[in-house]
Amino acid sequence: MKINVLDIKRLDLNLAVVFVAIWQERSVTKAAARLALSQAATSAALARLREACGDALFVRVRDGMAPTPRAVAMAERLEAGVADLWQVLTQQQGFDPGSASRRFSIGMSDDFELALGPHLTRLVRQAGDGVSVTFRQTNRHAVGQMMQDREIELAVVSGTVKSAWIAHEPIGQSGYACVVDERAVRCPLPLSLDDYLALPQLLVSFSGRSGIVDTALHAMKRTRHVYAALTHFSAIPAFLIGTRAVATLPSHAAAALARMSPLSVCAAPLDLGSYPVELLWRRDSDGESAIQWMRTQIKRAFALAWDDAAAVAPSTRAARRPRNVRTAN
Repeated sequence: MKINVLDIKRLDLNLAVVFVAIWQERSVTKAAARLALSQAATSAALARLREACGDALFVRVRDGMAPTPRAVAMAERLEAGVADLWQVLTQQQGFDPGSASRRFSIGMSDDFELALGPHLTRLVRQAGDGVSVTFRQTNRHAVGQMMQDREIELAVVSGTVKSAWIAHEPIGQSGYACVVDERAVRCPLPLSLDDYLALPQLLVSFSGRSGIVDTALHAMKRTRHVYAALTHFSAIPAFLIGTRAVATLPSHAAAALARMSPLSVCAAPLDLGSYPVELLWRRDSDGESAIQWMRTQIKRAFALAWDDAAAVAPSTRAARRPRNVRTAN
């Protein structure tokens, strides 16, 4: 399609950027801060957008600015257009980790840090001395805001995150396993349900009150005794070693803890199911060769962590092996 450049010339293409910022932030004030503009300049740009489109586009509501149906219909194409324009105008040569100096900021909860982090840092170090990784704590509830604030560039989360401006790719699944100090619990492994419920339980939960095990036991009309609750998986060895107790946690984290401590891993004696693991990044970084390279490294690290979990306790694996991912270092 031939574009009439005279018609395009009459438009300020910066207005598209302002639209995308307000769409993503749902706030003129936040959009202004993100664009390094004054609030007055951003409000003026919105007024020009409204005039050009013949629609209010965003209306003030209690929690910020809500898009009109016209804005919703425009958003996906404008986001993609702005991203494509940026990619074309800033096209760079492919990322070379051997010569680049680049720090990546990656969000994940500490169970993924335990399982994926060491593999990922080894892969990065092998690729080049100028590349490094900063890990930031996040989860599927906090990841959107952290990406909006550009605190992180990529993230690994459990479950699914749906957002128009966040790209996501499933990289596998995980399940649950038990970790114990086998000498201290004095029970044969894998644990029977009765032995499992007879043991004091160490809970790892953000709320500190209940978890997926309690939900499953409630359906069975059974209960357990939780003697302590933690918020970080990395603290588990200090609480379990030498203690007659059990903790139930994601199988990838269980395998990682068993590799670094005397703890043993076994399958959970009740069906806790499995859940997807997703890799997230901002859509406006889709064409960056550095981000594409790091996505590949994260997928390789996840595949290596999956192999670790299968090697430590094959019966605990609840995931299909990630496809088309090379695991060789």
